[in-house]
This record gives sequence, structure tokens and C-alpha cells, in this order.
Amino acid sequence: MRQPTVGTPPEYTIGADDVPWLLGTHLTEQCGPLARAPEESQVLLIEAHDFARRMPYHHHKLTLVFAAMRHARDRLREAGYDVTYIQTDTFADAFETFFADNPDTTLVTMRSPSHGSERQFRDLVAEVGGDLRVVENELFVSTRQAFDEWINGDREFRHERFYRWMRKQTGVLMDGDDPIGGEWNYDTENREFPPEEWEAPSVPTPESDALTEETAAWVSSAFDTWGSPEGFHWPVTRQQARDYLNHFVTHRLPVFGPYQDAMRSADWAMAHSLLGASVNIGLLHPLEVIEAVTDAYHSDEVDLPSAEGYVRQILGWREFMRHIYRHTMPELATANQLNATHSLPTLYWSDETDMHCLAETVGDVHARGYSHHIQRLMILANFATLWGVEPQELNEWFHATYVDAYHWVTTPNVIEMGQYGHGVFATKPYVSSANYIDRMSNYCEDCRYDSSANVGEEACPFNALYWQFLDRNEEPLRSIHRMGLMYSHVDDKRESGEIEEIRDRVDRLRELAADSDL
Repeated sequence: MRQPTVGTPPEYTIGADDVPWLLGTHLTEQCGPLARAPEESQVLLIEAHDFARRMPYHHHKLTLVFAAMRHARDRLREAGYDVTYIQTDTFADAFETFFADNPDTTLVTMRSPSHGSERQFRDLVAEVGGDLRVVENELFVSTRQAFDEWINGDREFRHERFYRWMRKQTGVLMDGDDPIGGEWNYDTENREFPPEEWEAPSVPTPESDALTEETAAWVSSAFDTWGSPEGFHWPVTRQQARDYLNHFVTHRLPVFGPYQDAMRSADWAMAHSLLGASVNIGLLHPLEVIEAVTDAYHSDEVDLPSAEGYVRQILGWREFMRHIYRHTMPELATANQLNATHSLPTLYWSDETDMHCLAETVGDVHARGYSHHIQRLMILANFATLWGVEPQELNEWFHATYVDAYHWVTTPNVIEMGQYGHGVFATKPYVSSANYIDRMSNYCEDCRYDSSANVGEEACPFNALYWQFLDRNEEPLRSIHRMGLMYSHVDDKRESGEIEEIRDRVDRLRELAADSDL
């Protein structure tokens, strides 16, 4: 059984009247109630459909969740489990059906990371006179209690400090009390752009099967989705997810490190792992991913910067996001400390824009429900922040359009890291002009806009938006130590009169966006 290694994992048994209930994001036999139940036990899965009608989810996202649940159902039945699989509109209807047939049972499920879900499930079960036991979620490396004792109410929420603590607690890439290689991270070595002749490693493609194809066709007919229904290639079984993991470690991880922050036109995957969707629904446990990566390092198959760079994402950032979400909800979901009020530009749904970086990135998401983390942060979130998009609206867009997105994942990443909406851990806004995009991508080469110009009809919109963002948010941002240099440039632009031209340029950009002509 796989359990969290930082903190004390839960200890409990599954009795004769207990029925493990697998959520659609807990599709695992490695831990939780199912790992403690005999193979002939009854198991419940609920395929509730109303949630999929709340927003225009990506076709691939709904196909992934529903196909993975159906494959889990069939796999468990073949293994001898007595699977109750209820397909209905609401969880309330499902609980009424289940407890009418099983009045003397207690459902046992791992706690969902999403805020309020435990209370909602308890209330729904109580309304039909049923019993529900919620146990600790073991699909993470650290327990809630361990983090809470470490933070102790008086530490600042800082990722680097948390990451070092996790390394020490787990022993991952450690030499006693010191990091292997003498450095905690190799971020400065992982910001290269590949030479023109570099070819990205191949992307694994699971074999299509009748059940997944049937599910994809049903999704098309049953829901109002966004994104292309074609080209679905995400793992929907544990074996497929394991194949993805093995392919990443063998073919992609060796070159992941140096190019992990690079963006390249027509190269949607680069050397990224593509494992987030599988980890976030339980097909892979984060510990087995970390073990596979570190084993490859210790056997000299990959270098330390590549191994450490990926470990930081799973052992550090993913765990940190989970705990930040716990500690700041529900306030985080509606946080908006910069008072951003603009609506999300329609180009996020249509990809109709002459800005090559945005058109390419939104196109990637439309095609596959995916783009990598720098596209998310420095293209999509960066532009929305500069534009002044209300954070909750951008968060909903990410939640709907990405195959690996769930509320506990997107909310701290988008509202805090992406848009500096709260201030709980971000020390400044992560915004930039076109200069960063030009340095870390080749998007600007084929773009109609001039990445070096601030004003004028051919000037890249990122530039004027960047300076106008600093101009309008001077009061909350100028006192931040790391923003001092940028505000000296703002002062120069005010003295020269250029800031007025920049404001006029932004007004013009908003007119173009309203006419879908940006």
C-alpha cells in the first residue's frame, strides 16, 4: 500500500458492512478504503452528470474522467469485486438509490481535496438516512497534520522553504542533511531555449479501445463541450498511465531539465511529462512518480538538474498548492487584491488573435486540453493579469479547459501565482512584457506584432499592457522591493511623456479586442 511518507498515515480497517466509495478522482487500488478491502467486497462508483453541465468543459477532460471511471469499473469486476456503478444526474439521486438497496451499509471514502465537498457529501447522505465515513486522502506525499504542525500558524507560506523541508523529511535526492550535488534547486540551469535542430522526444499515444471511443461519442452527444473531440490520447487505465510514466522517464526526462521553461511553436509537449492528468485522478501515485524519476538519476540515466527539476514540481509545488488551498479557502476563490474587473477576452475561447503566442497556446489547449506550465503562467495568466481580468473568471476558464485541472489545483495556481490575487505566498506579480516571451520562445519570429515596440499599431500588446499595469497598480506594488527597478522605468516614461502614449495604446487594444480584431 502507498501512503504519505511525511506525517503519520491513517490506520483503519474496512468492516463487513463498509463499502468503499471511489470518487472519479480516486481511481486507485494502491491506497484508501479499496486497498484495505477484500477482493470480493462491494465497491461503489457514482457517475454523476450534472457537474459536467456547469460549464463548457473540454471534451477531452470529460472523456478522460468518464472513460477512466468505466475502465475502473470493468477492471474491478474482472478482479472479483462486487461493483455498484450508478449513472445518474446528481449525487443526491445516487445516494438515494444506493441506500435504498443497501440500508445497513456505511460508505467509506477518501476526503476530496476540493473545498466544501466533504460537507456536501455528508449532508446528502444524511438526507437519505445513510452513513458516510470520510478518511484521510492518501494520494499525496504529506499529510494535512504534518504540514499544519510544520507551519505552526507563524511561518510564512513560502514554497522554497516548504520544498526543502519536504526533501529533508522524505530523503529524496538527499545526502544526509544536505541536498545531493550541494544545491537545493537547479532553476538557473533549466532556462535554456533549444537550438533550431533540436527535436523533442516522441509523445506516447495509448491504443484506442471501444469503451473509450464509445464514451467520447457519448460525451459529444450529452454535453455542451469546448475543445476538439478529435485526437484524444490521455491515459484512462492504470496500465496506460504506467506506460506514460515509463516513456517519460526513458525518453523525455533526460532532456526535460534545460528546456522545461522553453516554449516553441508547433511543439506543444516539448519534453514535459504529461502525467498531471493521471496523477490527479489517482491512476498514478505521486510517490511512484518520484521514485521512478530518482531511480533514473541514481542509475545515471538522467542528470541531476532534470531529476531535481521534476521532483520540485511533484514533491514541492503540487503538495504546496494542496496545502495553500486548504489554508486559504474559501477566501482564495474570490480574492482580487488588485481589483481587476475586466472580462476575459473572447480570444481565450476562440484563439482568434494576431498575437502568435496567445493564438498558439489557446490552440494547444483547444486541441488537447493541455499546455505546459510556462505557457499557463507567462502567456495565459500573464496576459490576463496585464489586461485586468477578474481572477475568478480566469480560474473558471482554466478549470473548464485543462484535462488536469481541478478546483484545488487551479485556484492557488491561477488566482495567486498567476494573478497575484491574494498575497498568501506570491511576493510579487508574475508579469512580463514581450521581452520574456521573445527570450523563452520562438513565437515572436512569426508574429505580426513587434516585440520591441511599446506603442504604435504594430507594437506587441504585451508591452503597453505591461507598463500600463504598473502605472495603474502603483499604490499596491511600488513598495515591493523586487519591483523597484521597474518603477524607476515607469518614472522615466512619465517624465518623457511616453506613459500617455502607452495609455492610449491600451485603450486602442481594448477596442480591438471588443471587435475580435486584436
